[in-house]
Amino acid sequence: MKRKVLLMGRSGSGKTSMRSIIFANYIARDTMRLGATIDVEHSHVRFLGNLVLNLWDCGGQEAFMENYFASQRDHIFRNVEVLIYIFDIESREMAKDTKYYRSCLEAILQNSKDAKIFCLIHKMDLIPQDQREIVFRQRAQELQSLSLPLKITCFKTSIWDETLYKAWSMIVYSLVPNVKTLEQHLERFCEIAEADEVVLFERATFLVIAHATHKPYIDVHRFEKISNIIKQFKLSCSKSQVTFSFSLSYAEAFPFCHTLIFIICLF
Repeated sequence: MKRKVLLMGRSGSGKTSMRSIIFANYIARDTMRLGATIDVEHSHVRFLGNLVLNLWDCGGQEAFMENYFASQRDHIFRNVEVLIYIFDIESREMAKDTKYYRSCLEAILQNSKDAKIFCLIHKMDLIPQDQREIVFRQRAQELQSLSLPLKITCFKTSIWDETLYKAWSMIVYSLVPNVKTLEQHLERFCEIAEADEVVLFERATFLVIAHATHKPYIDVHRFEKISNIIKQFKLSCSKSQVTFSFSLSYAEAFPFCHTLIFIICLF
């Protein structure tokens, strides 16, 4: 089951960096050496056995963007399940950002009107922490108004914290078939195991697929923090040529969790 996912945004917005962190196990500081995407880069990522993300990373240089909306319009925008559009929060060319985004929406409406649309307001680490929520909400409201009659979901993201994992976990969640059935099984497993919480991660990316929670927790980013910790550990193992194997962990391994939590991974 293939799902076509478009990753779009102007050059320098951070598309390839986030793709490399999520799908190629890069760490944030290593993305500095990545070059600009030329035209469209295709990659296939397998999830949960038979779900394959057909990811199209579209270069954001002006010449390429103009081609996407003209000569390649049908090829690029046909049969799209998800459009992910990246905005650089510190962009100095908002008029061009808006122009290309509107062109994307028009092409999606014409060729894939049922596609889900996610806008990632990226590089939020460049905004002072006490202003991030205000700036994000203002930008998200502008984009939602601009996108009508289409509905969009906005996330604030940065490659330097857990917000990137949060956004991509929600995007992948929207693509997983029968996800409600998975959640029902996790609920039952949580009851049988008498656990406070059970979390299902995807094996390669450690994105959160589903979870069952029987006890409230204050830290809303705990899953993404666990994802990041385990991916870093996995990367360290690969550099040391040590075999990585992981099936369940306990809360004492993570200082932000205080009771027993089962962490389930698909292998």
